[in-house]
Amino acid sequence: MENVTLSLEPGGALPMYEQLYRYFAAAIRAGRLRPGERLPSKRALCAHLGVSRSTVETAYGLLAAEGYIRSRPKSGYFVWDFVRLEPDGTERRDGAAAFPGPRPVPAPGPDSGGAGQGPRPLKTGARPAFDFSTASVDTSRFPYSSWARLNKEVVYSSPELLQRGERQGDRALRESLAAFLAQYRGVSCRPEQIVVGAGMEYLTGLLLQLFAPETVFALEDPGYGAVGHAMENLGRRTCYIPLDENGMQVQALEDSGAQVAYITPSHQFPMGVTMPAGRRSQLLHWAADRDRYIVEDDYDSEFRYGTRPVPAMQGMDTRGRVIYTGTFSRSLAPSIRIAYLVLPPALLDRYRALRGHSLSTVSRYEQAVMARFLDQGLYARYLRRVGNLYRQRRAALLEALAAIRGTEISGSSGGTHFLLTNRRFSQEELLARAAEAGIRLQGLSGYCRFCVPRPSTLVIGYGGLEDSRIPEAMARLARAWG
Repeated sequence: MENVTLSLEPGGALPMYEQLYRYFAAAIRAGRLRPGERLPSKRALCAHLGVSRSTVETAYGLLAAEGYIRSRPKSGYFVWDFVRLEPDGTERRDGAAAFPGPRPVPAPGPDSGGAGQGPRPLKTGARPAFDFSTASVDTSRFPYSSWARLNKEVVYSSPELLQRGERQGDRALRESLAAFLAQYRGVSCRPEQIVVGAGMEYLTGLLLQLFAPETVFALEDPGYGAVGHAMENLGRRTCYIPLDENGMQVQALEDSGAQVAYITPSHQFPMGVTMPAGRRSQLLHWAADRDRYIVEDDYDSEFRYGTRPVPAMQGMDTRGRVIYTGTFSRSLAPSIRIAYLVLPPALLDRYRALRGHSLSTVSRYEQAVMARFLDQGLYARYLRRVGNLYRQRRAALLEALAAIRGTEISGSSGGTHFLLTNRRFSQEELLARAAEAGIRLQGLSGYCRFCVPRPSTLVIGYGGLEDSRIPEAMARLARAWG
């Protein structure tokens, strides 16, 4: 206990659980707490610091959720094996190997889904009664009145918006984004580093122009196929890196010869894995060597169940190797085509040299509305409302699916999708039986490029599902798979 020297500030700018969490996270990253070292018991730490049990439990829960510590039954909490970076960028590793060695990249199997084109279509020509698509967004809670009010204010009070705006996006929106990302995602950036564009497809094409034509981009396998197809359609070289329980395998990435890794660390799509702090540190070390970069796609990080959203990986980056990307299409509405990049300083200079003449592709009026939406706290309020909606919908689905024999759920800690496995049937049979019941589902194999998918596994998206129809949908599935 003598090594815990923190003095908490009741009533400070940060809640006490947040102060305690930050203290331990910094100590682990710096090596003051070593891998395998036992943390004080909750009761002992409460007595030592004079705080409530809930303060310590919340702090420990956040540390565990982000992979800093692991709980051992009847033994307490221990620091997880952790790879850190020394000031000169070299790797420092304490204790045994931090992670098991990566599995070899498996050859394509009969259930691999070929080129990762996404989910297979229904074999029946009928339109499904229920569609568990991962691309759907619930717009029933869209803040129509607030959005309309802000549009009216902007139109009548800002005639200057009829003129051309700034090339990277108007300053007001970039300042609002920088403040929001710092507070809610732990992103460290200046407004000058942000580039606003009309959708991630456009920004992906822009990002590719910042790298030499021979650059190899590493993608997750399984993963979001549209990114790979966009890169390949633009003539870029790609390779596919398998995942383990902690995310992209670092040794396989090193062996691939890639210079840029595209990852979804907060809630991997489609596996639902949250990349722990140790694996993030390993990837940052990989990127710090030989001028390599990481693209962090934070596509659905706003929604987290059980714990708060995991801070962005970009906040751990001290060497300017992470390119952070985000969009409002997944949280607000698909038609709101406001997306953004946060570029490290070196790439920002490259962007300005190559694209400094280009105007922003997002309407200045829409940018101004979004800036006010952020500044007035309306977006944060909306996220709380729709997050509660998704949390309740997820709970209803999990409860109903638990009654179907042989069903296992994984990857449900965040986002608007999870994995369902039922080994009583093959993936194809699960899909066919569901289709006959009027339900469109997606097989995991549709997201695999070369890896062999987990057998009998489906990807269940529930963002656009109507709550009132859940009982009927689950009853149909129970009959189909009963």
